Amino acid sequence: MALTPKQAKTISDISDMLYDFLPGKPHPYANQSISFKGVASETGLAKYWVDGSKLPSINSLLCNTYQFEKGKFCTLMIGIVNKGIVYRKKKSPVKRGEIVKLNRLIAVLDFKIPELWDDGFLSCLSEDVDSTAVAKSTLAQEVDYESLLQDFLEITKLTPQARGFAFEKFLNRLFEAFGLSPRASFRITGEQIDGSLELDNEYYLIEAKWQDKPCNNADLTVFQGKITRKSSWTRGIMISMNGFSEDSFVAFGKGIPTNLITLDGQDIYALLYKKIALPEGLRRKIRWAAETGEIAKSFFELYI
Repeated sequence: MALTPKQAKTISDISDMLYDFLPGKPHPYANQSISFKGVASETGLAKYWVDGSKLPSINSLLCNTYQFEKGKFCTLMIGIVNKGIVYRKKKSPVKRGEIVKLNRLIAVLDFKIPELWDDGFLSCLSEDVDSTAVAKSTLAQEVDYESLLQDFLEITKLTPQARGFAFEKFLNRLFEAFGLSPRASFRITGEQIDGSLELDNEYYLIEAKWQDKPCNNADLTVFQGKITRKSSWTRGIMISMNGFSEDSFVAFGKGIPTNLITLDGQDIYALLYKKIALPEGLRRKIRWAAETGEIAKSFFELYI
């Protein structure tokens, strides 16, 4: 039986949460069981681990286990947590708040794992819950998605002359709603920058386009040039309401490293319709780009 949207979303959230618990594959000279692949093998689920990008592999392992061998799902969770405690002991110990959050997500899937709810176990873990993550979660809950979506849809009805300024104002409101410290458009000698934002102490230049045709390779290349002429730590987000031409990504970046990701109109709609926390959505895009080189993975695909 196929997963329901609720189950798929929950498993995706669990995959995100567990990402840093273990490496995907162990180092050749390390304990081979201290990895997601190793835990899958120990629990008889090796056939569901597919070598490749780490996050999709974790999600595939959890989805297939839940769908086809549900009786082993809890054993898999316990194995990941146990190995994760060992793996992270010297770098970033597993915290009580992480396990509490994991337990709540697992409960959405109609499971309760006594070992992970055990008071003795939880009391041994650090109480140092990540206050930044809590603040971001609270912020996302306070965002007025319905109002933002309505504003977004209203802009699509405007004339080309009117919508440019309205779109810029909308983007600033969107970034501000998620605490991304947006800066409105500014001019540097010889070039116009549509704005910037801050995410996880990294700075991103923004280029926003709403033109009749999709952006192409030349548009991406020009923006990449603006980024590379700044500080080495500068990154970029290119936003094209009408998307990007089919061949733009084939040509762009061949043999040239890039440090930008893209958003389009469908991404913004998905963000507001599915009530996605923008910082988390951007992190997923950034991670996907880092792992695969694909800079335009859609929110719809990342949150399936």
